[in-house]
Amino acid sequence: MNKDNITEINEKFQRMEPKQILQEILGSIGNITLSFSGAEDIALLIMAWKINRDIRGFTLDTGRLHPETYRFIDQVRETYALNIEFVYPDTAAIQQLTRDKGLFSFYRDGHEECCSIRKTEPLRRQLATVDAWITGQRRDQSPTRADVPVAQIDTAFAAPGRNLLKFNPFANWTSADVWNYIRMFDLPYNALHDRGFVSIGCEPCTRAIGPNQHEREGRWWWEEATAKECGLHKVNLITD
Repeated sequence: MNKDNITEINEKFQRMEPKQILQEILGSIGNITLSFSGAEDIALLIMAWKINRDIRGFTLDTGRLHPETYRFIDQVRETYALNIEFVYPDTAAIQQLTRDKGLFSFYRDGHEECCSIRKTEPLRRQLATVDAWITGQRRDQSPTRADVPVAQIDTAFAAPGRNLLKFNPFANWTSADVWNYIRMFDLPYNALHDRGFVSIGCEPCTRAIGPNQHEREGRWWWEEATAKECGLHKVNLITD
């Protein structure tokens, strides 16, 4: 698989189920990694693990995650003997931000600066040495993800002189599809889901939602819905 026929690949994947998509991806690309957020990504991770027990996964440890998220990630690592790598932000950058602006500047200045340090730059480092990565993005998650393709070229995180492919096998699935899979195979999940948390990120920027609220309304609730990307999926906001 390469960027030259990414349009054809995406069109083909649109007609396939996530398991079939993962089988093709993992059978064709060796230098690939999977993003595990410690939320609904458990369905994606285990589906890929069933295909390739040596799947490489990583999670971004921002230093501000819920205690329940840390416990859940460790439970998954132990239960499935998975090598999930923790990726951390630069300590000096965090110290500079908190020294200059305190611990909660994002409520005042917006989330982008903090997310850039705690998520975006660590992700850039993580992706610099791989040819492709897999995410659990779905089109029903938010307005910024409504047009997410199954296969795409990640222009936001490609290293200079290096192509980077990005795959979203769950793009056509709904939240209900994901949870049906979790329940069907009795997979572990983050305990916060039972307390009204649907989309789970850092503790200060995540809250439970009420009936009939969209799942992303619990993330950065003080900002507009069209701005609710932390930088990990910045390519969603790039327009020609």
